[in-house]
Amino acid sequence: MAAERLVVVGGDAAGMSAASQARRMKGPAELEIVAFERGHFTSYSACGIPYWIGGRVAERDALIARTPEEHRARDIDLRTRTEVVELDLAGGRVRARDLDTGSESWTGYDKLVLATGARPVRPRLPGIGAYGVHGVQTLDDGQHLLTTLERTEIRRAVVVGAGYIGVEMAEALVARGYEVTVLHRGAQPMATLDPDMGALVHGAMNRMGIRTVSGAEVSKILTDDEGRARAVATAAGDEYPADVVVLGIGVEPRTALARAAGLPLGASGGLLTDLSMRVRGHENVWSGGDCVEVLDLISGHTRHIPLGTHANKHGQVIGTGVGGGYATFPGVVGTAVSKVCDLEIARTGLRERDALAAGLRFVTATITSTNTAGYYPGAAEMTVKMLAERRTGRLLGVQIVGGAGAAKRVDIAAVALTAGMTVEQVVSLDLGYAPPFSPVWDPILVAARKAVSAVRAAGV
Repeated sequence: MAAERLVVVGGDAAGMSAASQARRMKGPAELEIVAFERGHFTSYSACGIPYWIGGRVAERDALIARTPEEHRARDIDLRTRTEVVELDLAGGRVRARDLDTGSESWTGYDKLVLATGARPVRPRLPGIGAYGVHGVQTLDDGQHLLTTLERTEIRRAVVVGAGYIGVEMAEALVARGYEVTVLHRGAQPMATLDPDMGALVHGAMNRMGIRTVSGAEVSKILTDDEGRARAVATAAGDEYPADVVVLGIGVEPRTALARAAGLPLGASGGLLTDLSMRVRGHENVWSGGDCVEVLDLISGHTRHIPLGTHANKHGQVIGTGVGGGYATFPGVVGTAVSKVCDLEIARTGLRERDALAAGLRFVTATITSTNTAGYYPGAAEMTVKMLAERRTGRLLGVQIVGGAGAAKRVDIAAVALTAGMTVEQVVSLDLGYAPPFSPVWDPILVAARKAVSAVRAAGV
């Protein structure tokens, strides 16, 4: 009996996790695996790129978990610098183009995995394609940016957008000695937080010398006579000199192939799958990683949340299904952490606008505490904001901004959200305590106590 063929489109976290798990379950005699990757690298940490750019990670290859050669040694036919340009679902085949030679060929499949990832949002603005304008999503993107930085004599950078990538890249550029300006449309940086919490991030950015301009609508990239970026202009008529422009506006699912093939997409353009990560309505097609939408366990809606943690889990689930087993990815609560300088930033669950959009009535509670006992040397402040459903007291979301040890406290809230706990139940959690690690009442518990009081005061 001939071996089945699995074709994987995309060679990073989800795609190669799926291929590797499928290989563990079935040997080459049962399952042939062909994987296509448009870049030079596979199985790397895109989340680590800002720290490599900033010099905290010395070598690019430290971000690579498994090289193409290592995958090939495990009987996976991995073809780098090869882009899939068409899906023929009826015929069970994909058309791929060698990016170095331009030659194209069709490859048939019995089972297909789409792990095409996400791409940086590039607004259609004059000058957006100029030399010196960079999106940062892949390791190839990071290498291109680093090459530009090393060739640039004047060190002025503008970062467009103040989400996770924008804030992290701003810090990385400061570390490289650049004068950095961040332009963003919102009232405060970090739109993944409520504005009152984003204001704390804004203050930290200012303290480390990053000029942060709120309410700035970028209108065009100005270029010199050689087509190089020289400044960023806004709709208000302001110009900000820039020898390097980094786009930190966010990312969108890379699903043009899927759209052209008629596969189901959600509101954000991400592929829709069932709990086993099969694309809805297609028995032999799976998808995972940054190109899919996932179920938000709090709101009950699907969302696009591009994170490596999810992508690797998706790959494990997909590979198990391809290999004949059964596994599911039940959904997420939207947990994410970041930092700017020494300020740690974390959120999980719903923000105020998310809760309003979901039609939920809620109360909020915000407290400021310390990461250790107040008398312990080096104690640093942290601010915790908690959202709870008004009638039931069900925990809806938590945001944390503060010093060392603040961000990972969000994991307590993530578990509580997944379990559907109320804020009253959170108050009763038996958390670890010793003066070097926490006040006797952990900040999460203090915020939960205040949320309980807010729920009771709000009544029905």
